[in-house]
Amino acid sequence: MDAFVFPGQGSQYSGMGKNLAENFNIASLVFEEANDVLGFDIAALCFSGSEDDLKLTANTQPAILTTSIAALRVLQEETDLSPSFTAGHSLGEYSALVASGALTFAVAVKTVRQRGIFMQEAVPVGTGAMAAIMGIEGEELLQLCQDAASGEVVAPANYNSPGQIVIAGHTTAVERAIVLAKERGAKRALLLPVSAPFHSTLMAPAAQRLQGELDLIYVAPLTFPVVSNVEAVPYQEESRVKNLLVEQVCAPVRWNESIQKMKDLGITRYIEIGPGRVLSSLIKRIDRSATQKNIADVASLEKLLA
Repeated sequence: MDAFVFPGQGSQYSGMGKNLAENFNIASLVFEEANDVLGFDIAALCFSGSEDDLKLTANTQPAILTTSIAALRVLQEETDLSPSFTAGHSLGEYSALVASGALTFAVAVKTVRQRGIFMQEAVPVGTGAMAAIMGIEGEELLQLCQDAASGEVVAPANYNSPGQIVIAGHTTAVERAIVLAKERGAKRALLLPVSAPFHSTLMAPAAQRLQGELDLIYVAPLTFPVVSNVEAVPYQEESRVKNLLVEQVCAPVRWNESIQKMKDLGITRYIEIGPGRVLSSLIKRIDRSATQKNIADVASLEKLLA
């Protein structure tokens, strides 16, 4: 059984999607559609954008989603593969919903552009931060965050894999947590190069604004289940999509549990669709028995076909 998984922020790089667009008309059409919907040249940003421009959340989110769906369309054109489940890491959940038929690509790319703007504007630049903590988890990490808070916000934001959890909150609280983590035996504790404290309660203003955007869109029936970040279990009811996407903005990403759940349900192969191989690396740590494949360019597609 296969699962299609889609990356989120942190997987972007200049040149993403270019190779596919140059070799497959169906991929080129995805970038053209995104350009039309967004009103600016997202293709140029993906193919040759600067690192600074790609780091901006309002750009990163539609860029990764567009590249992921371009790769998905190529996969669908070149193979007859069909997943039992789809899942995405944070932003990637929107790509998973497009794959399942719940959202059109046009609606998804427009929504994530707004999502990125809302998330960036929720917290002034420099006020919030995220950090990766390796070697401390569970109750010990929760206690560490409580000890570091001192009246501010800091809490787990991404449960990525055994031994790797990302925390988010006020910059000063995150910095205190890094110091405490090192004192308490963490293998590594380091700030991440992100522009906002994603998946923390500081994102509440963004969640409220996103609710207004989602109220305006249509969600179609899902053709196969999506494993939500919020609950880490599959769901197939279109009535749940909007609420889960709003909750996702402030709730931690339960990626470790999501992969464990799919393993329990019989998934033996994961196909990462979109730029990079971040999720494949995480899945290796969670389920060593599973096979990981990816499609990000022509070379990776050829490996998958072989």
